[in-house]
Amino acid sequence: MQISVTGRHMDITDALRTYIHDKAEHDFSEFPRVENVHVILTVEKYRRIAEFVVQAANHIRVEAKEESEDMYASIDAALEKTSRQLRRLRDKVQDHKRESLAEIELGVQQPISEL
Repeated sequence: MQISVTGRHMDITDALRTYIHDKAEHDFSEFPRVENVHVILTVEKYRRIAEFVVQAANHIRVEAKEESEDMYASIDAALEKTSRQLRRLRDKVQDHKRESLAEIELGVQQPISEL
């Protein structure tokens, strides 16, 4: 997984860069198909904006943007948004079959409330 960090109107410190790398490696470790993560950090007066653009295999692209007064809080919130979106996409692909073959052969149907 390749992680690139870009700063707009600010210099990226080593501490900020290592924080982003550590958090991204940890959060995206459960998604092995993630190929590229681009982090864009912006400073505008009192607003600190963090934007994550994640590209994965099969043309999957996820974007999240978050702003607050603290850059670390913005990074954490944007990272949480991207991991939530990736988790939702992964679950959608994995959970595309609702009934097992044994249930279909036996004629057992689930109530609508459990679907």
